Amino acid sequence: MGRRIFLLGLVLALLGTPLAVDKNNFKTCEQSSFCRRLRKYEPGNSVYHLDLSSLQVNENSIEASLVNSEVPAANLKLHLQAVVGNIFRVTVDEVNGLHPRYKPQFALNGEPQVNKLEVLERNLETVTVKCGSNKVKVTANPLKLEFYQSEQLVAVVNGKGLFAFEHYRNKPAEGETDVQIKDDPGAWEENFKSHHDSKPRGPSAIGADFSFPGSERAYGLPEHGDYLPLRTTGTGGNDPYRLYNLDVFEYELDSTMATYGSIPVLYAHGTKHTVGVFWHNAAETWVDINNSKDGNMVSSLVNLVSGSKTEANVDARFMSESGAMDFFVLMGPTPRDAVKQYASLTGVHTLPQLFALAYHQSRWNYNDQDDVTNVVAKFDIHNMPLDVMWLDIEYTDSKKYFTWDPIKFSQPENMVSNLTGTGRKLVVIIDPHIKREAGYFLHEDALKYDFYVKNKEGNVYEGWCWPGSSSYLDVYNPAAQDYYKKLYSLEFFKGTTHDVWLWNDMNEPSVFNGPEVTMPKDMVHYGGWEHRDVHNEYASAYIRITHQGLLLRSPHRRPFILTRGHFAGSQRFAATWTGDNEAKWSHLAASLPMCLSEALSGLSFCGADVGGFFHNPDPELLQRWYQGGIWLPFFRAHAHIDTRRREPFLYPDEVMSNIRHSLRLRYAHLPLWYTLFWEHETTGEPVIRPLFYHYPEDEKVLDIDNTVLVGQSVLARPVTTAGETSVEVYLPGGSNAKWYDIEDYNLYQGGSHKVPVSLDKHVVFYRGGSIIPRKDRPRRSSTVMHNDPFTLYVALDSNNAASGTLYVDDYQSFEYKNDKKYLYVHFKFENNKLTSSLIDKTDYATEEWIERVIILGPVNKHVSKAKITSKSLGVATLEVSYDAEYKSLTIRKPAVSVREPFTIELV
Repeated sequence: MGRRIFLLGLVLALLGTPLAVDKNNFKTCEQSSFCRRLRKYEPGNSVYHLDLSSLQVNENSIEASLVNSEVPAANLKLHLQAVVGNIFRVTVDEVNGLHPRYKPQFALNGEPQVNKLEVLERNLETVTVKCGSNKVKVTANPLKLEFYQSEQLVAVVNGKGLFAFEHYRNKPAEGETDVQIKDDPGAWEENFKSHHDSKPRGPSAIGADFSFPGSERAYGLPEHGDYLPLRTTGTGGNDPYRLYNLDVFEYELDSTMATYGSIPVLYAHGTKHTVGVFWHNAAETWVDINNSKDGNMVSSLVNLVSGSKTEANVDARFMSESGAMDFFVLMGPTPRDAVKQYASLTGVHTLPQLFALAYHQSRWNYNDQDDVTNVVAKFDIHNMPLDVMWLDIEYTDSKKYFTWDPIKFSQPENMVSNLTGTGRKLVVIIDPHIKREAGYFLHEDALKYDFYVKNKEGNVYEGWCWPGSSSYLDVYNPAAQDYYKKLYSLEFFKGTTHDVWLWNDMNEPSVFNGPEVTMPKDMVHYGGWEHRDVHNEYASAYIRITHQGLLLRSPHRRPFILTRGHFAGSQRFAATWTGDNEAKWSHLAASLPMCLSEALSGLSFCGADVGGFFHNPDPELLQRWYQGGIWLPFFRAHAHIDTRRREPFLYPDEVMSNIRHSLRLRYAHLPLWYTLFWEHETTGEPVIRPLFYHYPEDEKVLDIDNTVLVGQSVLARPVTTAGETSVEVYLPGGSNAKWYDIEDYNLYQGGSHKVPVSLDKHVVFYRGGSIIPRKDRPRRSSTVMHNDPFTLYVALDSNNAASGTLYVDDYQSFEYKNDKKYLYVHFKFENNKLTSSLIDKTDYATEEWIERVIILGPVNKHVSKAKITSKSLGVATLEVSYDAEYKSLTIRKPAVSVREPFTIELV
């Protein structure tokens, strides 16, 4: 959906003038008082030290008083705790401060489980503690924390002396100095005047520096329209990475500017180890990076002359406007370990319904209910699969949510019935702004029950969004939460059914006339928290209510929600997308690193608007976008209200044929996507992964972000520039690695390759050693695929072996959790024998069966038959055939249920 169409924007659009982000609407670090203030701290001048005479030790943690030598009134305490899974947690907070400091309420998936901590050494200068093979050395003066993996130093906190903790206190008297804000005398006035109560607070920023010896790259910190490896900031005019959820109209690429989401997790990676930091804070945050990725000319010249090599190092510095200091150090030691450690803290996506992984068709807006029905019919006429139709804000009655336009959508029940009758679903949008209109039930109830966010004077806050004058529910108010989630019921939201799902947009929150197009920081939420404290968490708090509402409405169906605003932990409630992108090749290319960064940060269920939201893609770009979009977890085409219609069936036959092929390829791989989401829920592994995730010791993959691993078995390198006749692709794993083109089965060894591409070519490979489950029968939707048979693609490695997994359940309910009704199957091929076995001792009465097995690789072409052995079939002979052109062997119709263990032997 389009963002902030002001009068000027509308005029420019009508004139055909391209719109772009207006940077004047958004702050730089220099314009952000606390960022400017903290960034002026000089390295090596730390005024903080621990009073180790106050040290208290228990089984799981240590704590001691933290002293600011220049502000003795600051009464702080540092707490170091061991967390299960090779994680350390460090918190710093005021003791008996004037005001409590906010800690996010919804990021963590429950309180982390503590682990045993052993004190190795203790004196008045240092204390060293150990947990498993990891240890932390705490130096008292100045404060410094050093983290070791098996005696190797991997992370240092306050090694540069940039630690900061501005504490709530009375305003200094006239003429009195304040060392913490001496370079910013206006900071007190800026903050003091904004607070809603009579007690002064003043500046309350926090910050800390982190160094990662031996690390070569930094990753994480979504959401930004930037590369996957983070750039060095502070040089070349680069601002720090900003984490502040904002409605950015036509966001800029190659930029550290804030966009819609903020996940403050960072991974520092080297070829020998990986370590991460999760900065658990919901306020506006800036992060400076010094990344060896960008190199250092002086040190490079020194190394060249001397023949030596300076040790790689990544430095990061987190700076937040308010809140308590609370961060987790993820000890790795591999990228896989660190990412799973973060998932153990913030949670995972619940396994989605199968339809959610299929193709979604959207635009702002479909004209009316007949338009929706006709679009679906044309997908069927042209044999293109489709699962979900979407409705943007125009379906409502004058932008009043939980209502329908009485003319354009006068019979929503019939529209939904027509959709579900063909196996499809509907998604409708509901945003957090509430139209201030007399007689609108939601507005009247919010006023009556005092559910709205207030300003500092205690009056209902009024902003401006799509409906015009709007107010915003206080999603931190428990009574408002209970009220709002019930509105999703079929009783209240008339016209919906259990097959209608939700899109929560504009939930940064977007306020067209607000500072930086969002809610003012001094607005007040339930509990007295100011919006500045909770801002980045607001979207999570909102989608959490929607999630609860859908569970109340449809307790036996897994909810589907799409959110634009997001924070740490949002993955437990919703999918996300890259927002209002443009119909440009650069935005197609950017969708890959943006979603990979989200996946590393817990939010695997990510996609980008296929074709670009703004402007009109040419046919080449549209085809390439479908080819790339099918390899991201969330797969939706969406477009602005001013764009030309671009449903695939509107294009010439050749274009339509190529898009149809892409759609069918996505649907064929739905079993793989579904299995990966199950494994994500159970293990924390991201669904899509950058190359360094599985090949951490390969220096050549550190900067590759144009390539996506789907699980570990599929590598996709979409074409992202115009007019290409070939693309460079790097296939990892070394010279013995085997990779198979998924379309012609051509075999490639590990290394760099130039692959020829035509307009209908997908540059995608199966990894040798993988068994990939597919459903190859073309269908109109995933719903009618539920009982279709599987084809197993066995891609052999250098040892002529392969393995893979398959997950099966009813594709929609919670019975897999509640009643253990599922199948989790392991396939293994070695010594010319394919075996199937159940990983978990569970069962599900599926009708699905194995239709074909296709073996890719050096199989003896003289094999004439295969023999299957299973309990129900006994021993039976199977037909096989060898395709010399595609160098593949096909075993036809094993006809064995996936419920049943079996063996197929080539003879």
